[in-house]
Amino acid sequence: MDILRTIIMVVFIAVCVILTIVVLMQEGKHGGLGALAGAADSYWGKNKGRSMEGVLIKVTRVLIILFLAIAAFLCIARFA
Repeated sequence: MDILRTIIMVVFIAVCVILTIVVLMQEGKHGGLGALAGAADSYWGKNKGRSMEGVLIKVTRVLIILFLAIAAFLCIARFA
């Protein structure tokens, strides 16, 4: 069980590092004054899911789910 915990801890650290890098690669979410006039509803805004920014958002969501699941497992395994 100790070897499994070590492997999961290494995976957890890797997920943490990759999550940090992916979050830092994303652009800010500020719309500026253009958001007030409706300029944010452009072609770029509608097709953002297919762009690199959309891929980074999807990868971030997957990494957050992995982070929470592994953290919960490590916490439960510690007290079990």
